[in-house]
Amino acid sequence: MNNKKQEAHLKEWQCLEEYAEQMLPMIGRLYRDHNIVTSVYGRSLVNNPTIDILKAHRFARLILESELTVRDTFPIIEAITRLDLAPARIDIGKLTVRYQAMGGTMTVDDFVRQELATINTGRTTLLSEPQDIVLYGFGRIGRLLARILVEKAGSGEKLRLRAAVVRKGSADDLVKRASLLRRDSVHGQFHGIITIDEEENAIIANGNMIRIIYADAPENVDYTQYGIHNAILIDNTGKWRDREGLGRHLKAKGIAKVLLTAPGKGDIPNVVSGVNNELITSEESIFSAASCTTNAIVPVLKAVNDRFGIVNGHVETCHSYTNDQNLIDNYHKASRRGRSAPLNMVITETGAAKAVAKVLPELTGKLTGNAIRVPTPNVSLAILNLELAQQVDINAINGYLREISLDSPLQNQIDFTNSPEVVSSDFVGSRHAGVVDSLATITQGNRCVLYVWYDNEFGYSCQVVRMVQMMAGLELPSFPN
Repeated sequence: MNNKKQEAHLKEWQCLEEYAEQMLPMIGRLYRDHNIVTSVYGRSLVNNPTIDILKAHRFARLILESELTVRDTFPIIEAITRLDLAPARIDIGKLTVRYQAMGGTMTVDDFVRQELATINTGRTTLLSEPQDIVLYGFGRIGRLLARILVEKAGSGEKLRLRAAVVRKGSADDLVKRASLLRRDSVHGQFHGIITIDEEENAIIANGNMIRIIYADAPENVDYTQYGIHNAILIDNTGKWRDREGLGRHLKAKGIAKVLLTAPGKGDIPNVVSGVNNELITSEESIFSAASCTTNAIVPVLKAVNDRFGIVNGHVETCHSYTNDQNLIDNYHKASRRGRSAPLNMVITETGAAKAVAKVLPELTGKLTGNAIRVPTPNVSLAILNLELAQQVDINAINGYLREISLDSPLQNQIDFTNSPEVVSSDFVGSRHAGVVDSLATITQGNRCVLYVWYDNEFGYSCQVVRMVQMMAGLELPSFPN
């Protein structure tokens, strides 16, 4: 009997693998030829290997409380490929469940054609011409942004990474920068092929040519000589944070808009993608994507405040060390940060509480904040200690945040886990702004403590790219409605 079970489990796995392998070219063609982004309950299937497609389907059980397999979704995606679609995001998991609920009253093809009728209008382009993107700085965030932008290049009609601006290093500068993009000690190998073009001083990443431009001042670069026009420049150096400093980029030929990957000062709009997108207007040319911590906590704070009301609270972050700290004890202009980052927990300040007020004015004066830098290279943890306007229990707040993470305007920002075994390294590569650890939630009367994990590098970079897409006018319709 045990041998029969063993064979049955193996055959079932091989069957599911075969379905997933057959789905791969369909997912690829839909993405490259029609700019269709397929997913299963928010988990993207684009550019994923077979095993990740199977894992995305496995994730669906957390929502459905039953299994959803590639055997179920295969007929749906097969039917989608028979249509001539305009660009969109299509959740084949949700479509499958909706079709199953109909009990076979119509064919799969008729159902899919009906559900996607509004985009079954033939292939169209998203923009009149690709949106040029320039990275000013090519450090931790810059290289992760490059990875994500290359991954999302698709047919090349959307965002197109054209250049990275840096200060000239050694004689083999180009080789070293290509190597840093290819290999990452935290996030692993680049998914694809990287070569260099010495004649053009460029890195070629999966066919995308990224020129490496050397400059010491923003206004000294003429991007038009490289064929770059009307570009969105992402400044990830943090050197300038006010309108005057960042405005220097706009003096350069070829740059139309600037996005800072740090909290902006003065009247610069600080935007957390998914929360206050309305601040992204055509009249404004300089924006801030706030900080990684602000992006992690603001969506959760907004969701909690909308439902339960926040009277006051304290935000404490256990933040991975950064390049600003010292590897070994040495002089540092800031207090405590001169001590060895890999060997110490370091209490330091955070501007997250004040930054929250810029994004959610209704919480002005209600939050305090502090940070502890800890000896890990990536993934941080925000602890939200909140007094609410009403009494709440664990099931109520966890259930609410679970629903928000699955089907709401904030589902790309908030993720949710109920695993009793997760630790920080499990969230390396998370594409969400923050992940609510539901089993750590504490409630007592009208008080609650929420624990939110976040990949302060990759998750934040994904938020920045979402913001760039909005700045470029790349907002895809989502199906099913």
